[in-house]
Amino acid sequence: MKIYKLHKKQILNIPLETAWDFFSNPKNLSRITPKKMGFDIKSELPERMYAGMIIEYTVKPVLGIPLNWVTEITHVDEPNFFIDEQRFGPYKFWHHQHIFKKISDGVEMEDIIHYGLPMGIFGRMAHPIIVKPELEGIFDYRFEFLKSYKF
Repeated sequence: MKIYKLHKKQILNIPLETAWDFFSNPKNLSRITPKKMGFDIKSELPERMYAGMIIEYTVKPVLGIPLNWVTEITHVDEPNFFIDEQRFGPYKFWHHQHIFKKISDGVEMEDIIHYGLPMGIFGRMAHPIIVKPELEGIFDYRFEFLKSYKF
């Protein structure tokens, strides 16, 4: 299985605590996901995530076909980082690090995603024309949303 990597950074002109409060609230996940993804959280969610928390949702990443996705928050180090990992879903492997660093202008937010695709050669062929552009689009949407969001 080939492992791909997506790495994004964004500067937010807000205090570290404000960034952590926003991103550690799993209810905000649907706000920063493009509507076209059909992102629908099925789990009852607490106000704050915790290590071991399971989140169930459906997504419609390609052709409006709904897929079930289950992730687990595996690590939380408040207010520095948290990690979510797929347990069941569209990827063969998914590991997403959310890292927050206090800087002089606010917060540097970093997303590092390692992922693998199912279907062997067909998954590798789909990566540059479907999967990578979709993932880039999701994080581009997030970037623009956060740029104009009033925390």
